[in-house]
Amino acid sequence: KQWYQRRVRGDSSEMHACCLDSYPPIAYLSQTSHQLMGMVHRFNSAGGMRAGYTFDAGPNAFLFTTAAHTADLRSWVEREFADRVSEVIECRVGSGPLVQIDIGEDKL
Repeated sequence: KQWYQRRVRGDSSEMHACCLDSYPPIAYLSQTSHQLMGMVHRFNSAGGMRAGYTFDAGPNAFLFTTAAHTADLRSWVEREFADRVSEVIECRVGSGPLVQIDIGEDKL
């Protein structure tokens, strides 16, 4: 878990550093993006490596944690970013793809 969180954070930061190093520089991360990163570091400092983050090719953060820490992380986000975060979507690992229509092997 900890390795994964560090690796994803590092990959995200490297991608955004490359964007800033291009010409002309591309700056996707906003002030709120940087504040979310800081909040995740404080969250982890308060109780060990419990969460990680990554960003899309823009300022949109994707925070990840385990089920045991989801409620705690959500409360941190809601407390620190109530006026700036428009939506929090919780996702969980599902059971995998479901067959919606069985067309039969003979039709493949």
